[in-house]
Amino acid sequence: MQILAGLGNPGAQYALHRHNVGFMAIDAIAECWNIGPFKPRFQGTAAEGRIGPAKVLLLKPATFMNESGRSVAEAVRFYKRDPAEALTVFYDELDLAPFKLKIKHGGGAAGHNGIRSIDAHLGPDWRRVRIGIGHPGHKDRVTGHVLGNFAKVEMDPLAELLGVLAAELPTLLAGDEPRYLSDIALRLQP
Repeated sequence: MQILAGLGNPGAQYALHRHNVGFMAIDAIAECWNIGPFKPRFQGTAAEGRIGPAKVLLLKPATFMNESGRSVAEAVRFYKRDPAEALTVFYDELDLAPFKLKIKHGGGAAGHNGIRSIDAHLGPDWRRVRIGIGHPGHKDRVTGHVLGNFAKVEMDPLAELLGVLAAELPTLLAGDEPRYLSDIALRLQP
């Protein structure tokens, strides 16, 4: 079982926040691969299905961002999986240009409270898919930027990125991260 978790805050008022792009990624994956319905599990909502040959659990913690680790760790323990082998987390990254993707294993939280929470519960060794939301330019504007909605002009590029991110997922789940990122970049070329 591969556990794919997206970070965000539960509730309609947060749905289009940049901070919720992890939830948006999970929703795009569920739609692309016809996985669902989501049901209450692991202090969040979860759905099981297949992406190519891989069995997956899609998870959206309902613990609010700062406590995401409680939900994610519960799912990892339930399936008795090593996070380094089975956990992928999708989340927003301030220090990446909007709609750029980077993948890394381990590392610090870079001020992201959801990542800090998962690290506290599971340690830092797991796959992170960072989705760029851009930096507003000054640290005093970060909170408003992160907790603000995507702009109307950002919705089409966001939808396109999330659709391609979902469609190319078998390559990531097979462990070929460089090819996954390359295939996404090729499909997103104008």
